[in-house]
Amino acid sequence: MSQSSTQVTSEAVLHVLRGVNDPELNRSLVELGMIQDVKVCGGSVSLTVVLTTPACPLRAQIENDVKSAVRTLPGIESVELKITANVSKGVRDGSINLAGIKNVVAVASGKGGVGKSTVSANLSIALARHGARVGLLDSDVYGPNIPLMMGITHAPQPEGDRLKPAVAFSIKVMSMGFFVKEGEAVIWRGPMLHGAVRQFLGEVSWGDLDYLVVDLPPGTGDVQLSLSQSISMTGAVIVSTPQDVALQDVRKGIAMFRKVGVPILGIIENMSGHVCSKCGNEDFIFGHGGAQHEGELQSIPFLGSIPIDTSIRIGGDSGKPIVADKPDSPISRRFMDVAAALAGSISRSNFAQQAMLMPPVG
Repeated sequence: MSQSSTQVTSEAVLHVLRGVNDPELNRSLVELGMIQDVKVCGGSVSLTVVLTTPACPLRAQIENDVKSAVRTLPGIESVELKITANVSKGVRDGSINLAGIKNVVAVASGKGGVGKSTVSANLSIALARHGARVGLLDSDVYGPNIPLMMGITHAPQPEGDRLKPAVAFSIKVMSMGFFVKEGEAVIWRGPMLHGAVRQFLGEVSWGDLDYLVVDLPPGTGDVQLSLSQSISMTGAVIVSTPQDVALQDVRKGIAMFRKVGVPILGIIENMSGHVCSKCGNEDFIFGHGGAQHEGELQSIPFLGSIPIDTSIRIGGDSGKPIVADKPDSPISRRFMDVAAALAGSISRSNFAQQAMLMPPVG
């Protein structure tokens, strides 16, 4: 043991780490409480880094920055990190108590036919594969496709005076599709829709979740308004195809969420290009980059793009979403990247909301 190493203390380690920021939040890891259990033994340092989400998109950068900072201390020969996560919680209030759910994330679109439910299902599985506890609520009362896409054929069972959600691919799932006969039309007006949404939220045993992903109906109707007025919604994700006709409706959805005070967490471009399986040529059937450009115009984070691919459609029809069925495929990696970007956006949004609620200093 060198003499210089004996002079290094846990306080010295924390001191150098005050200069290391979380890249998403631009604040010191120490100030954010993300550095814990610092131990120094001779020339070795061990500590725990508590991320704001297990899907942290910059995990590797944080790990490298922490190790580099600690190694600047004299006599330090090794740095051992334990990486854990404590998902940040949304701060908005609502009339329904969802104490066990840290974040409610709505997946919306201005119009139908853009693959919103497909994105919702695969995004939920991607978040779970990153290590998060995830639920999926299919609130598209008129077209509940999630049970089919998730391969669930049995209805949720009663659990006391509540319903126990179905589970598929480690995701807790609830949908109107469990209670409507196949081919039967749901013809409900606003008050009935409002009641159904409140039941699916407040009378379901969701348990402890990091993220509850809510697959919304297309457009800006009663279900969207009911959700935004009833629950602590962390924010909304907008799904769009690249072409102008879809983006025109997206703008209406963005305006609606902003009007009711729901943060926009990001925009996803779905059906963005198609690679021919025979020749390898990429064809942008619906255009390319439109959603990203719209995000820039609206100051909304662009979370990524998902191409058109036959395997996505096959997975949805067969009840085996591609992220679960082919987790190592290029398409699945796209969804994993989008999920990580979304998790980062949620952390930033929650941090900004919490900072606004903090009392002024002095």
